[in-house]
Amino acid sequence: MTGSTRKPAASRPREIWPLVHAERAALAADLADLTDAQWATPSLCTGFSTREVLAHLTSAANLNAVRWLAGVVRCRFDFDRQVAMRTAEWLGATPADTLDGFRRAVTSTTKPPLPVIAMLGETVVHGEDIRRPLGIHRDYPVETVTRVAEYYSGSDLVVLAKGRIGGLRLVATDGPFTAGSGLLVSGTTRALLMAMTGRTAYWDELEGDGVAVLRERGVAGTDGGRG
Repeated sequence: MTGSTRKPAASRPREIWPLVHAERAALAADLADLTDAQWATPSLCTGFSTREVLAHLTSAANLNAVRWLAGVVRCRFDFDRQVAMRTAEWLGATPADTLDGFRRAVTSTTKPPLPVIAMLGETVVHGEDIRRPLGIHRDYPVETVTRVAEYYSGSDLVVLAKGRIGGLRLVATDGPFTAGSGLLVSGTTRALLMAMTGRTAYWDELEGDGVAVLRERGVAGTDGGRG
């Protein structure tokens, strides 16, 4: 349970879609002038380059429930294989093609069978997967990262997050987000949500007795790299 008494964000898709679109637009703007070498930079998403992560985001914005299920069956329920297949579909021949495809998807409301808040989470987390290695900083709206952190702290649907922070109390230093109970882990909302989704690059930005526990749990499973 978080410290918020608001109606869960996942139940208000009309409020969430504009936030998804704003984050997509901001990411497209941040990537407008990348060099070929930067496009090839390894992201925080294990095994994926900057360009491939962007193509993955584009694929999600073009993948409805029917196409998602068809892909799952085609890939024999190997979800990583489906991610790789759909990413390849949207990679294009050049980085310019990749970015152009993403730009066309900025205002899309198409999605796999996931709650809209999960689409916001994917955009923020994968946006950081791209930005961090490139040294690009975004000042996220507190409301946006708070909603994403609230979602991940209560779910293991897309990535192992709720399970990773069991027995820990997360407290944001820059906003209202709190979650759980137990040993303290504090930091910015961005650092907390990235850490709970398995991104170890953010551990050094956290404080509290619970950080050691989080480090011991590492990136258990594959979600820390591919979620």
